[in-house]
Amino acid sequence: MPSQSAPLFRFGVIADPQYAALEPNLALDRYPANSLAKLREAIAEFNRHDLAFVVTLGDIIDGGWESFDAILPVYETLRHARHFLLGNHDFAVASQHLTEVASRVGMPSAYYDFVHAGYRFIALDGNEVSLFAPPEGDPRRAEAKMLMKALYQIGALNSHRWNAAVSDTQHAWLAAKLGDAKVAGEKVVVMNHYPIFPENSHNAFDSERMLMLLAEHDHVVAYLCGHNHAGNFGVADGTYFINFKGMVDTEDSNSYAIVSIYEDRLEIEGFGREESRVLPLQGA
Repeated sequence: MPSQSAPLFRFGVIADPQYAALEPNLALDRYPANSLAKLREAIAEFNRHDLAFVVTLGDIIDGGWESFDAILPVYETLRHARHFLLGNHDFAVASQHLTEVASRVGMPSAYYDFVHAGYRFIALDGNEVSLFAPPEGDPRRAEAKMLMKALYQIGALNSHRWNAAVSDTQHAWLAAKLGDAKVAGEKVVVMNHYPIFPENSHNAFDSERMLMLLAEHDHVVAYLCGHNHAGNFGVADGTYFINFKGMVDTEDSNSYAIVSIYEDRLEIEGFGREESRVLPLQGA
């Protein structure tokens, strides 16, 4: 058994750098052009630590295909393995590039999983059923419209065109991966751009279905996300739901984190506006 004074491993987390060479959005207090300097600052801190990897939870850019040309070279200075998820703003590009976003950032596929030290990390493509990521004319756009309309009709908070859902195929894949992890004796961390809990206007269209699935699995310790730049936190059925704050927000205050995984707890060290937390693990 490892000493409780040393973590099993640690990893870095960034949410919503949302870089673009644009003027600030003062109404939302977002400064997309400042994210290059903030990202460099975060990477300099990450490079001082022994990390298993660094994950960016989507919205790498604010929009514009050329924005990737500026921000991706900054990631090249990171000495650790890096994993990306995609967010809604990553698809604010010309229509001919919509199917190329995942490959542009070097992702193995739009959703994937990997194992590290007895933990399975499942990275979802939360944009799959949406009004922006599928190509024009794709039936997933019509499906997203129907989901949004159904949510609107029941007065749900998250009936917004900047939210999205996973497909039935990806949902079944997630269920299979959770089962595989259970058989292998692995704990699970699910990652998605979109929150699903607590209730919020930024939550995925399929939040309820996703929550029901995760509730069936007591080995899912955490769900990590971005998208809601204000951040959020909740606990449901033994799973921690951690919504990291957006790096793009505010003129000069940064936001990122280092997560340390111990046998009996998760420790989040927040930098800048991000909060620090100590989260005991059930059954540890």
